[in-house]
This record gives sequence, C-alpha cells and structure tokens, in this order.
Amino acid sequence: MLWFKKQPDKVAQGTVTVERDVIEPAELTLPFDPRLFQQHFSQLKAHTELDAGLEAYLDSLKAKQQFFAGILAESHIDQMTLVDVEAMLEFIFTARRRVFPVLKPLGELQIRELVKQLLYGEGLLADRLQQFVDGVPVSEGDDKESRKQAGKTKRAIYDFAAEMLHFMDPVKYPLMTRWVWDQNTVSGSLREFIKGSDHLVEVPLGNSPEMFEGTRKWMAEQYAELGIYKEVPLMIDLLLAEGYSSYFRSMAEGVLSADFGRSGGPEEHLKKFLGLDGDRRSGKSRVIQAGPDSQESNTAT
Repeated sequence: MLWFKKQPDKVAQGTVTVERDVIEPAELTLPFDPRLFQQHFSQLKAHTELDAGLEAYLDSLKAKQQFFAGILAESHIDQMTLVDVEAMLEFIFTARRRVFPVLKPLGELQIRELVKQLLYGEGLLADRLQQFVDGVPVSEGDDKESRKQAGKTKRAIYDFAAEMLHFMDPVKYPLMTRWVWDQNTVSGSLREFIKGSDHLVEVPLGNSPEMFEGTRKWMAEQYAELGIYKEVPLMIDLLLAEGYSSYFRSMAEGVLSADFGRSGGPEEHLKKFLGLDGDRRSGKSRVIQAGPDSQESNTAT
C-alpha cells in the first residue's frame, strides 16, 4: 500500500551487500489529529483551485524532483557545476538568498565532494547532514548581529542539504527542512497537525530523520483512508506546505509578514514554500544577486 515496503538501494561493500539509509519511521510522541489532516487537505484543494489546480501543483513538484534527480544522480554528480547549484537554489526559498555566496568560494570540486558525501557517503544520515553544514565555512564576525546572520546562513545551508536529499529521491528521504519542523524554535508545519498544539508549550518531536519519516508515514495512512495512493510522497509535500501556509497566515500581522513580503494569497504562499514560485524580475537570479540581508531569507529562520 505504501512506499515503506519498497526495498532501499543496495550498496556493495566487498562481499557484503548493505542497505544505504534505511530510515525506520519513529513512533509519534504526540497525537496527530486526522481531523486536522482533513481540514488542511480540504484547504489545499480549495487554495490550489484558486490557481491552476492540485494536479498542476503536483506536476510542478514532479518537474522539480526530476530536475534535482538529474543533477544529483550518482552517475552525473561529477559533472555538477556552479550553474547547477544556482539552479537548484532557485527552487529553495529558505536557501536561495544566503547559500550561494558562501558555497561559491569553495569551488566546484570541493562542492561536489561535499554533496557526494551527503548523498552517497558512509555514516549516519543525520551526521552527514551536519557534516555538510560544517563543511561550508561561514564567517561569524565579532558582533551580535554578525553572529545572528551567520546562524541564519548555517540554517539555510541545512535546508539546501535537506532538499537535495528529498528531491533526489522523495521515496527514500522525507522532506526535513526547518519549515516542516524545527525543534530549536518549536515551530513548523507539523505543529498544525498535532491535536491541541495551540496550548502546548513543549512539542518534543525532535529533529531526527526517523521522526520526519514517522510523521510522513502517518500522513500516508491518512491519504490511504481517502483512497489516494498516487504520488503520495509529493502529495505529502503539498500538504505540509499548506500546513505551514496556515501557520504563516496566523502570524501575518507579526514579523513574518514583513520578512516574507506582502503580496500574494494562499496559493502563492504554497508555491513559495515549495520553491515553485517563478517570480524573478527580468530573468535576474535570486541566488547570485542576493545578499544575506534580503527579506525573503529571514523567513522560517
């Protein structure tokens, strides 16, 4: 019924064949509410109908996935260029304004090695994610504001790594960006699916890949209850974006509105969170021309 029965890739090591990155879904530490799932799914359908419809959004996500998979395939990774990095970052709204300026000085060879270790290296997945972040030098400066900006850049680097994993293989890897869930700030889309979350001071979900996979398994089961089995991993991405869009709208009178920008309705927010917004002016890059103080870069930080 679900993709969880699919066998992961096999990796030969000498005479022993081992499985790479088997992510066992963790048990949920808090009750997720099927009624909230239904509510957000209904909103997702309504909001996408304000634009081209749910299928069109799904097709756009599939195109993004195929684009990432083409660049990041193990057989192609040694040909990855800075142009490819820029193109991928255009699809990641929390990273596109911050990451390229700190990646570019490393050069293509070192960037390739960082990406190869993240996607195809040895060691635990969570460790490889952190190693990717640590492998990109970020100057912290001496003052409080500089350290704050450096922290935001490191978090954006993490989101870049998380999106590369997921869109390289959305069946194997859940989407683990901070807008889905960030235990450090106890915020993200997942909070919108937890029963009684408005009254919870602590939400001890954690940030492990197993937690993200556990919540994804729960959402897949909810989709199955609706008789939806097509493109379930990407359908979950859409639902997560709808959940975060609801969170964003609830905060629209606060600082998020100023950071994010004031244009667009819920359908535009969906596209923004999923990196499907193609609103570059005059074809200018939002990656190369961007700076660390950009408004958009402050969202979900």
